[in-house]
Amino acid sequence: MNFQYLYDWLYHQIPDVGGVPQGIPLRGTGIVLGLALLLTHLWGLLKAEQVIALAKSFPRSRAWGVVLLSIALVWSLFLIAHMDMADFFVWRERLLMGLPVCFVLIVIFVPEFLAVRALGSLMLLAAAPVLHAAFLQPYVTRLLLPILAYAWIIGGMFLVGMPYLMRDAVTWASKQEGRWKLAMLAGEVYGAVLFLVAIFLW
Repeated sequence: MNFQYLYDWLYHQIPDVGGVPQGIPLRGTGIVLGLALLLTHLWGLLKAEQVIALAKSFPRSRAWGVVLLSIALVWSLFLIAHMDMADFFVWRERLLMGLPVCFVLIVIFVPEFLAVRALGSLMLLAAAPVLHAAFLQPYVTRLLLPILAYAWIIGGMFLVGMPYLMRDAVTWASKQEGRWKLAMLAGEVYGAVLFLVAIFLW
């Protein structure tokens, strides 16, 4: 597999052909994310007790932490190996060697809320391809994707720096049935709007 091409496609580094962007498509991104929001929040509505129990156990789950942090490590190595680092290209090899070392040190010495910090890291990484998919698109509705991406960025920074906030948020939302349903319905509505706009307008 040509990983350089995959990087160029995900981050829109391929030159446009006839004015058409050659990269991750706006429509496909909207459909995938819309379906993801719909399905996950529908699960949260239909299996509320199960999802709440999972959400409460997640912050201190070492297994989830290692799995998600491993994904973040592979993604970060992929970026460092293929991105244009301009004047910092001399740091490429050092970063490629240093990231796995940092991974091991974090797993050993920062076990507290590891899963939440790893999730926050993935949210930060996932935001960039979504922003690139919507960049310079002619539709005003494209803003649905940047809004979601910036929510991930802001949320991701808080999860990395203040991971206990996720525990507190889950506790608050699950304390009353109405709060939980409202949160799940909000995700359902946003997912439905995103999916329908992607299907019929993009």
